[in-house]
Amino acid sequence: MLDELLEIFVFSVRDGFVQVSAFVAVTVLLFSYVQYRTDGRLVRELREHERAQPLVGALMGLTPGCGGAIVMMPLYVRGTVSFGTVVATLIATAGDSAFVILALAPEAGLYAYGIAFVSAVLFGYAVDTVGLGVGRIDRAVDRIQTTMTDGGATTNAVHAPGGSHVHHYEDATAQAARDPEDPIVEDAACAAEPTRDSPLLRRVTEGALALWWVAAAGGLVAGVLYLARGAPDVAMVVAPSFAGAFTVFGIVGTVVSFYLYFVGRHYVGHGRIGRGENTFANVYETLTHAAMETSFVTVWVLAAYLAYEYPVALFNLDIAAIAAAAGLLAPVAGAALGLIPGCGPQIVLATAYAEGAIPFSALTANAISQDGDALFPLIAIDKKAAVIASIYTTIPALVVGVGLHAVLGPMFGFGVL
Repeated sequence: MLDELLEIFVFSVRDGFVQVSAFVAVTVLLFSYVQYRTDGRLVRELREHERAQPLVGALMGLTPGCGGAIVMMPLYVRGTVSFGTVVATLIATAGDSAFVILALAPEAGLYAYGIAFVSAVLFGYAVDTVGLGVGRIDRAVDRIQTTMTDGGATTNAVHAPGGSHVHHYEDATAQAARDPEDPIVEDAACAAEPTRDSPLLRRVTEGALALWWVAAAGGLVAGVLYLARGAPDVAMVVAPSFAGAFTVFGIVGTVVSFYLYFVGRHYVGHGRIGRGENTFANVYETLTHAAMETSFVTVWVLAAYLAYEYPVALFNLDIAAIAAAAGLLAPVAGAALGLIPGCGPQIVLATAYAEGAIPFSALTANAISQDGDALFPLIAIDKKAAVIASIYTTIPALVVGVGLHAVLGPMFGFGVL
């Protein structure tokens, strides 16, 4: 049994990087470049086009990862966007689990996130039209008892705990000196972590970043060949062959990802080490952001693989049979899991779907309900708005998830490569 558990661990370390992380790296790199190139422009356009806000919020949430959604949260507190925009953004938020689904089950991902996007736009506009914002909730509560509320107070030192972060913002002081009216200035502090001072570990981390990109490039080639060959079983060998490259790049990539996520990120400041004022145009910053974001996904993908494979091996479980027996409770559970802030639990669910363990209805319900890391800054800035928004995102998740399950059935393995 110990040999079997060790084998599961080593194969998960290798396969997670080649099958998922290498593809995530390319996606994050492309998104990072677009994200840097548009910093600040979206906010100015949103002020001038109020009717388009829920639609834009849904588009920002739909982008893989949580960066686009995180940018939108503080804008609500400042009155730049409506509460319906916040709800639309959170409903459409794909989070880091999107990278897993798009790599392992792209067709299912396109349908699930497409449904989430439509739900986000419709529900976001409905919230604004009906007037179901925080103010109305406050007035209803005040009729019953006097309450103390956050009132949407904004702070200049909000920190979003846990999960992935938006790494690309430069120091808030430098940015404020150039443009004190920039609505992103106050959020730079919550998007960045302090950098520890160690020239040696900084150089080691920069070397690890270079090695990580070599592994990512090699892993991407191996991953493409793996899919082109019909996703066959790959032997665990170290040799000048396809299987050897698959093994070496996979293991090295995961090991370096763990170093970057748990140690290295503290010494390169997520790429913010004075590499130029115009960070969105800086190649080093872009590559560092993509590596750090993908390293986070890699850590959780491995955790997800093990969380699925170990119980199955230890208890001889048939997860698909259990989920099938759950019936309509499966999408309800998917929606409930989405109430948990952060991307880790959602990555576990996405991996389970790719393994054929849960139905498409549960995946879709979770895609609609999950708020990813975007909920953290909103919790820190305005707790009441965060709670209400999270409840609002669960309503369409339950309706759509249960409806899909009732009409189309469970659809296990739909769109899985």
